[in-house]
Amino acid sequence: MSRPRPPSDPETWPIPCTRCRGHYEIAATWPDGPVCRYCYQAAKRTTGTCACGHTGVLPGRLDGRPACRNCAGITLNLDCRTCGAETELHSHGQCWSCVLAAAVDRLLTNPHTQQMHPALAPVATALKAMTRPNSGLTWLNQPHVTAFLTDLATTATISHKALDALPPSRTRDYVRALLVAHGGLPPRDENLARFTTWSQDAIQRLPAGEHREALRRFIRWHLARRMTTTDGKTTHGAFLTAKQTTTVAIDFLTWLTSRDTTLSELTQAELDAWQAGGPATRELADRFLGWAINARLVDSRLRMQPHRRGTAVRLSHPEQARALARVVDREKLTPRDRLAAILVLVLAQQVEDVVRLTWDQVTVDDDRVTITIGAHPVELPPPLDEPLRQLVTDPGQDRTAAHPHSPWIFRGHSPGQHIDASHLRRRLKTVCAPRAARLGTLEELTKLSPIPVLAEILGYHPSTIERHATNAASTYARYIAARQKPRER
Repeated sequence: MSRPRPPSDPETWPIPCTRCRGHYEIAATWPDGPVCRYCYQAAKRTTGTCACGHTGVLPGRLDGRPACRNCAGITLNLDCRTCGAETELHSHGQCWSCVLAAAVDRLLTNPHTQQMHPALAPVATALKAMTRPNSGLTWLNQPHVTAFLTDLATTATISHKALDALPPSRTRDYVRALLVAHGGLPPRDENLARFTTWSQDAIQRLPAGEHREALRRFIRWHLARRMTTTDGKTTHGAFLTAKQTTTVAIDFLTWLTSRDTTLSELTQAELDAWQAGGPATRELADRFLGWAINARLVDSRLRMQPHRRGTAVRLSHPEQARALARVVDREKLTPRDRLAAILVLVLAQQVEDVVRLTWDQVTVDDDRVTITIGAHPVELPPPLDEPLRQLVTDPGQDRTAAHPHSPWIFRGHSPGQHIDASHLRRRLKTVCAPRAARLGTLEELTKLSPIPVLAEILGYHPSTIERHATNAASTYARYIAARQKPRER
């Protein structure tokens, strides 16, 4: 994103720009008049077809329309001395793309062998092919990126294991994702790998002994084995839940250690005291307790106080309507954020499911727009279809090497990956609380459609829809009872 222009300054620059009429530093005087440095840069980036038929850069103006150099009578060097393309030049008579290509070759070629590692070759090709080369150069010219790629170019073996051995950094993770996205490295379950690395350090918080060994077994044989989904990938939500569950288990075992109590000696009174003495997240210890019972480490009669369902905040129907009106009116939201808000407010979708939507689930034609989130496609009528129509025309984030032919509708910062659910959730909070909106919408929908039909369309399990329907019915019953009380008096 370009920096905003400063305020016009007639005192410092008394001659106005003939194009924007602002008072800024004059960069050139062309046949149509003096041009400020902002309009000068914009002119070099204006492309199209001139009235004479020339297709390329159109820096000039004739009759208010962009024109080529010949027609406008402008002397301006826009011809790259390396590739010959007519385009904006970066330096030394070279265009941005040629400068980027030279920088890529310099950084990814081993200076000792003058060869590029085969794993880096597809990444180099993708970086050179960027349609926005200035972004690639900006990234490469950062000192920490330059240093990392220079070291990587001299590495004999490029593998996940070799990258894991390097100090953790955002650059390392980003380059790994680039290598995977372009075939330089095989895909792997990154969330599971991150949890494995994190948990190895977390285990060390407990002193050596029975409790540390129990935690190690719990992580290996329970959490790690249950984190992957049916498609063999660990979601970010499962990763965060596993981390929090491990942290709570450590808290619990640390408490037992401080009391010199072993798992086999744990009593119901002690378990109740620990649960009551902390935040509600201590309920997550029931996962460790269930595993410990199955492993015969604790008394099988022990029980934790269960979580009370139906206590979460729900967005009321009027609040949902107001939130949807703001989304439809395009209030400070990108097309992707608008689409996400519509899926939550209208179709009661979880943000974790929204971020995993792919273009294969969408059909857009002149007559209608449909999206499949359950067993059957759902039509989005106007104006709810506008965000998807915009995204089909301009999917965005496709001008760099991060997302080559990405299937994700909600593309993320990391190459080849969708956006993080927690990040999208924070963005949607400018419109509504996503969880409260989803729960409120579910309750409203259960009043309008049969449970089996609703579950099939929305992609929910029937028992989940049934639970929300029961809660909606009980809420409505309490409302009727409250309305009838004055009449009964």
